[in-house]
Amino acid sequence: MARQHTTPETRSVRLLKVGEQVRHVISELLARQTVHDDVLTGHTVSVTEVRMSPDLRHATVFVKALLGKDEDEVLKALRTNTAFFQKEVAGKLKLKYAAKIKFLADESFDEASRIDMLLSDPRVQRDIGADETEEDDGAA
Repeated sequence: MARQHTTPETRSVRLLKVGEQVRHVISELLARQTVHDDVLTGHTVSVTEVRMSPDLRHATVFVKALLGKDEDEVLKALRTNTAFFQKEVAGKLKLKYAAKIKFLADESFDEASRIDMLLSDPRVQRDIGADETEEDDGAA
């Protein structure tokens, strides 16, 4: 049987697919409140992204508590129940190795808010407006 050659592009697609599958499994477990933890059942947690290591042995799971409430508490509860999540993911995905899961807070929403705030600053708006009028003058 011929061995398939893997390129960086096909590996990254595989990493994305597996990461998305892990995200769906963890999201489903949280939505169905399968985890017997008072903190997790009392909060709505969104799994925003899962990044897999190239060997698929490690999964970094980015989560955000709804409205950012009690984020530290939610992260602590997720980390406490990591073994449960690893067991469930391994059982549902049937991968060669059970991925070790690490939960992190998703800071991308905070960063996006910060950028929006910077862009709405009057000084930045003035500069953006000046650039647009220069482009209009150059096009005429």
